[in-house]
Amino acid sequence: MKFHISPLASDIIICIYVIATLYLRFKFENNTNASPMLSIVLGICFVVIIWVLIKLKILNPNWFGLLNSKKK
Repeated sequence: MKFHISPLASDIIICIYVIATLYLRFKFENNTNASPMLSIVLGICFVVIIWVLIKLKILNPNWFGLLNSKKK
């Protein structure tokens, strides 16, 4: 049995995750003298986490209905 999250809940989780990770990255860069390369690597790691969850079909984003496929 796989764990699935509904499309609307997935969209909300992804939005909260993106906002929280951006906030953490900006806060981290502000408090330390981190290089831009470290910020880029950290951002890529955060994106890979979401990508893996989508590929494993745990998150099922609907992109708030913006990318609806036409059903026949």
